[in-house]
Amino acid sequence: MGKSQKLYKKAKRYIPGGTQLLSKRPEMFLPDLWPAYYSKAKGCEVWDLDDKKYIDMSIMGIGTNTLGYANDEVDEAVREVTYKSNMSTFNCPEEVYLAEKLINLHPWADMVRFARAGGEINSIAIRIARSATGRDKIAICGYHGWHDWYLSTNLSSDKNLDGHLLPGLKPSGVPRGLVGTTLPFNYNDIESLEKIILENQNEIAAIKMEVSRNEGPNDSFLYKVRALATKHNIVLIFDECTSGFRESYGGLHKNFGVEPDMAVFAKALGNGYAISACIGKKEIMTATQDTFISSTFWTERIGPTAALKTLEIMEKEKSWEKISKIGSDVTTRWKDLALKYELEINTWGIKPLGGFMIESSDALEYKTYITQEMLKKGFLASNVFYASIAHTKDIVNEYFEKLEPIFEIIKECELGNKKIKNLLETDVCHSGFKRLN
Repeated sequence: MGKSQKLYKKAKRYIPGGTQLLSKRPEMFLPDLWPAYYSKAKGCEVWDLDDKKYIDMSIMGIGTNTLGYANDEVDEAVREVTYKSNMSTFNCPEEVYLAEKLINLHPWADMVRFARAGGEINSIAIRIARSATGRDKIAICGYHGWHDWYLSTNLSSDKNLDGHLLPGLKPSGVPRGLVGTTLPFNYNDIESLEKIILENQNEIAAIKMEVSRNEGPNDSFLYKVRALATKHNIVLIFDECTSGFRESYGGLHKNFGVEPDMAVFAKALGNGYAISACIGKKEIMTATQDTFISSTFWTERIGPTAALKTLEIMEKEKSWEKISKIGSDVTTRWKDLALKYELEINTWGIKPLGGFMIESSDALEYKTYITQEMLKKGFLASNVFYASIAHTKDIVNEYFEKLEPIFEIIKECELGNKKIKNLLETDVCHSGFKRLN
């Protein structure tokens, strides 16, 4: 057990749940063996507290660093403004420059509000939509954070959100009075959304959805959603916290030609620095002034500065094209590897952000085994990959060289020649939210 694993044992005594983010819990990867803490990171390499280096072929800071960790230009821009002070009684001018940049990238939008995290910018968008319409209920499709308005979906059934990224999310602590205010519908199922609107006439403030996560739109789905929102005077909000700036220079919705009334961005916008944005049409965004949305640290300078430099580098590098190509190549090679060893796999995601699962009753065991064995070979890997421009062809080739023998062993397990449970050196990874002891 290294320093990182020992520190995590201590963390679970002092921090409920062990970490601040469910997706970074070691139990989601390799219980007791995952190196939970880093000393430094650069490009797509991460060093743990024992100074052991790993190549990150997994979640790259939960998708925050499409330009790679510790990008020199972004970090230098941040250092420059921190020398001049990150905060003052005045506002930072960078927030105006960033607002203008985002509007130029999305001409359908007129105004912008900023925050620092994805969950809170989603909540800001919901508050604005409710203020603008005078309605309470929200129709949702996808994952939108941890706040009460979203988790209230599970008050009527704790399985309502199971198909929206994370299963097992408990609404404990969410007021029971919010029952029925957030209503889930299924992606590519326009009838499920029509049913919600029909049963809640003139009560739906917003349709809140991810443009795409595990699959793309079929049968003009996004156009039909847009038409329903327009017909019923409902605010259409695209959650681009995950998808933004990956397959296009801006929101993924630009690739489908469907314009929302509002859109929210986070994750990749600041290349690892905290910044999120809500953009929207003027007639909706001005409703912000009829409600109270305000926070001290939304005015700090680092986030907007990092975002401005990140957008500049993205445009120069055409990063969205590079990471789409890298991600597509990885998904193709996963499929080729599965075909070679006659394993059935499901793949999902958008081009720069994909994943796979081996179709088997031992699927989670195989996922855990992949992480276990790849860690020994110096790779952070599971069944999900977020591409960055730091993932060179040589790195991807080395990853697959190390991954192939693991697939070969998994095939032996499927044939009954080996038992996967005998190969695991720790417990099976978690697949969703679980309470930690």
